Amino acid sequence: MAAKTSSSGRRRLLRDLRRAVSKHRRLLAATLAAAATALAVGAVRPEPPATTGVVTAVRDLTAGSHLSTRDVRVRQVPASAVPDGALAEARDAVGHVLAAPVRRGETLTDVRLVGESSARGYGPDRVGTPVRIADPGVASLLRPGSLVDVLAVPTAAGLDATGPARVIAARVRVVSLPGTTDTPDGSGTLVVVAATPEQAAALTRAAAGSRLSVTLQPG
Repeated sequence: MAAKTSSSGRRRLLRDLRRAVSKHRRLLAATLAAAATALAVGAVRPEPPATTGVVTAVRDLTAGSHLSTRDVRVRQVPASAVPDGALAEARDAVGHVLAAPVRRGETLTDVRLVGESSARGYGPDRVGTPVRIADPGVASLLRPGSLVDVLAVPTAAGLDATGPARVIAARVRVVSLPGTTDTPDGSGTLVVVAATPEQAAALTRAAAGSRLSVTLQPG
């Protein structure tokens, strides 16, 4: 008798299970399909791209800014998006002078800093050459990238103009403006231009006995 009862109970249990499976088979099928899809997506999902650290500007910075630790930070970006010459560590930028303005979040590269690299950005044979412009009003019109002719006017004892102006360096680009005001001794405003070695030598010679000025050129 007990065996019959047990057998009957098992049959009822199996029947209830079949009914439950039949009743919920659509839900089970949907769940299994979703699980299979998730597994497939996970299998084909690409690995995160490799990243590298680059120095970026914390805020908008103007040309001629002396960079400090408050101006830059290192940010991780995809390695494929790193431009040539990108600075990798904050110490590579701190203490240097910007040759051109940069926007907040912009990656800093070597050509953004005053020096050999910034001048080379205007041509492979260019060198950064500092000149002092006698008229600070004229110098105030300049911006990094301005195209100028540098002129020299001979002076007597380095003071008064004694001759006509002549072009010393034609169509050179302004790299940076480290000084925005006239110097206390009246020697002029410092401007760095990207010149050829020959132009740089001519500018150095002219500065010894002439007052330098510039004229803005189109282009």
